[in-house]
Amino acid sequence: MPPYKSSAMHITLVDDSIPFDGYSASSRPLGGAEKAFAALPGALARRGHTIAVFNRCRWGMYVEGAQWETFDGKKPLHTDVLIAFRKPSLLEFIRHTDKRVLWFTGPGRLLERQVTRDLLASHKPLILLTAEAQARDFQARGLQAGLLPPALRSDFLGGEPRPVTPPRAIVTTHPAHGMDWLLDLWVARIRPLAPTAELHIHSTTLAAAADGGEVDAALKPLADKALAARAHGVVINRPQSDFLMAVAYQEASVHLFPGHDDDMGCFTLMESQASGCPAVLRPLGAAPERVRDGATAYVAPDDDAFANLAALLLNDATVRRSMGDEARALYKTRTWDSAAETLEGWLK
Repeated sequence: MPPYKSSAMHITLVDDSIPFDGYSASSRPLGGAEKAFAALPGALARRGHTIAVFNRCRWGMYVEGAQWETFDGKKPLHTDVLIAFRKPSLLEFIRHTDKRVLWFTGPGRLLERQVTRDLLASHKPLILLTAEAQARDFQARGLQAGLLPPALRSDFLGGEPRPVTPPRAIVTTHPAHGMDWLLDLWVARIRPLAPTAELHIHSTTLAAAADGGEVDAALKPLADKALAARAHGVVINRPQSDFLMAVAYQEASVHLFPGHDDDMGCFTLMESQASGCPAVLRPLGAAPERVRDGATAYVAPDDDAFANLAALLLNDATVRRSMGDEARALYKTRTWDSAAETLEGWLK
């Protein structure tokens, strides 16, 4: 893609969350929102822009043409565009800027506090969201925003699906986002319909429990249930780097995605689709817009449908191959270079 040199800008991105940098997703598990923040700077640099990134990285570094600095590093006196990630207070990170952007991945209710409303009214930032469901929520709350659909790292775009035997379902959801419900459905309804199948759970919390480690008291009943379900084909794994997670999706027959009303990213659902793994999901949050219902995945209206459709994909290689091909085609152009071009359109 040729550089966008005719309107090159100095763009500063800032995040104040956990320690990570532009290389982290290649070596360890990282949340979808953090991976999005890490991927966009390099794509903008390839478009010809000068990029500075400030976050909780351990030290300054140069990644894909973008200069990363520690959160307390020396700030530029002026930037053409300041992109504050998730926290509205970061809109004041640099005093002199021509345009301020709030890149927000959560539900609108998180911006309801009066101090936040006052901050938005004062700076009048361009608010960029990740999903149409999120945009509808914002409109209902009287907030105006645009859409910057998230994209995918190359690890998920190049491989070929190779489902293993016995057939494998994969789940990557946060333990508090429907895992308890899914375990019950797996044991009572799905496994009896696909008696040789395995359910591979990728969860740091549950992997710690499987290794005999301490688990938060609120999640202890779920951990006990997951450990007991090993007798029903449940396998507990630690999440891995992007390359290894792409392999896990390629080896699975179906991604079971319980969903959550507040999940406006559904990043792992995008990653599994791009890897050629069909999915079964509930119509919650942004999940339905990450798939093409009936072509790349099934949006299940109730528990019976969820169980039956999961079993179908576990048992029928022809159906899952066809849906997997459609899923890969759906995401083959969803690169961060495309997202950077879309962002430029919003900044003009």
